[in-house]
Amino acid sequence: MNFEIQNRRYLGSKFKLIDWIVELVKENTSGNSFLDLFSGTGIVTKAFLNYFDEFIINDFLYSNNIIYKAFFSDEPYSKEKLLHLKNQYNSVIQNNLDDDYFVNNYGGKYFSNHDARKIGEIREMIAQDESINEHEKSILLASLLYSTDRIANTVGHYDAYRKKSHIDDRFVFNLISPINTKNKDISIYREDANELAKHVKADVAFIDPPYNSRQYSRFYHVLEEIIKWDKPKLSGVAMKPPVENMSDYSKSSAPQVFEDLIHNLNVKYIVVTYNNTYKSKSNSSKNKISHEEILNTLNSVGETKVFNKSFRYFNAGKTNLNNHREYLFITKVG
Repeated sequence: MNFEIQNRRYLGSKFKLIDWIVELVKENTSGNSFLDLFSGTGIVTKAFLNYFDEFIINDFLYSNNIIYKAFFSDEPYSKEKLLHLKNQYNSVIQNNLDDDYFVNNYGGKYFSNHDARKIGEIREMIAQDESINEHEKSILLASLLYSTDRIANTVGHYDAYRKKSHIDDRFVFNLISPINTKNKDISIYREDANELAKHVKADVAFIDPPYNSRQYSRFYHVLEEIIKWDKPKLSGVAMKPPVENMSDYSKSSAPQVFEDLIHNLNVKYIVVTYNNTYKSKSNSSKNKISHEEILNTLNSVGETKVFNKSFRYFNAGKTNLNNHREYLFITKVG
């Protein structure tokens, strides 16, 4: 099998809402350029490829950034070379190039020891391969992420792993299917959204910020380490690296940070998606920006329409949400 861009587990993924979002944006905006500031899985940009010609994609996770480069780059790549390497990776039994970092830290926890050793060896093989260009390297790294995430012993993120006495060997390296972006102008960034907003312009900005106190850099730290490959000292039960790359949208300052972003955007239309997890029993699931704060901020720069849709919230913990709704705000900037 080959992975499509949506074939991963990711908190807040808009895959099941994307048709609804696309129709509303088509009906209520116009223009030629699209800014996806908190791109996450990248599926929103993919969904709008037929409707815009210029794209700016941004996310501050290293793992997401490499996924965008793999799927959206227009640099040529060799399918034959990638298929040859896929077969080579799947024949790996032990580590010859890699040290035992990956298996020592993640084996018997997030993966079986065999799979962790194989993942670490493949990552090192990619790092040392001088025969591949940048797009081919991005494709191989993204493929490793998707293949790894598919078999990880987790509930969908890496804040914890399932406690098991035995973890089956399940890892198989499969390739992603890059997206045809011919005749599209796509710029990819890994920057703080509020800073990037000051330096770019577009017709439509799509804003899907973190909603609560859960930090994505901590939830996906294993995937981040596979891409960074700097092998830091890990600690805690979940084997996390030192704290870095923390979002202000997951802190109490989120309303002010959101306001700063909106007032610095150089766009004709602002599209914001947010949900109503305000009455969650879990503090970590409660929204950091209220519905009223979003509406007031958007109305301060233009005329805002609000749409909502019933949606079953993805939950891997204790949060129990009834009458969950997803909201879409579309502002025509005055």
